[in-house]
Amino acid sequence: MFRPIVDGVLASPQIGLAEVAEAKALGVTLIINNRPEDESPDQVPGPEIEAAARAAGIDYVAIPVTHAGFSEPQVEAMAAALEGAGGPVLAYCRSGTRSTLLWALARASRGASPDELAAAAAQAGYDLGPIRALLDMLAARRA
Repeated sequence: MFRPIVDGVLASPQIGLAEVAEAKALGVTLIINNRPEDESPDQVPGPEIEAAARAAGIDYVAIPVTHAGFSEPQVEAMAAALEGAGGPVLAYCRSGTRSTLLWALARASRGASPDELAAAAAQAGYDLGPIRALLDMLAARRA
């Protein structure tokens, strides 16, 4: 269920309480929820995931992304969360795609190579094509 994007970063579809325990067993120190509340009637509410994560000693942050797209504050929040993590990170949304796209945007905003980001995402089964122009723009700002 968890797909490694790069060393120390995993993406996942919606998780439940059992997956919090699995994340703990894998050494995850931060769970990032990129799914808006009430997006689907079958999703486990973020506050329940947060409570389980904190009870397991895992930090938690919500950076919800709707289908409307990504904003600069979301990119900055994701970059800060990744930079502040004390170990492996698990980011999740409905399918893992928005989490992977936001990870890539955050990394590009810090100067990471769009080609390397695209290759890493592709290895995990995710396509950064829809945001390639944004990746290039963000990376160019740091060049």
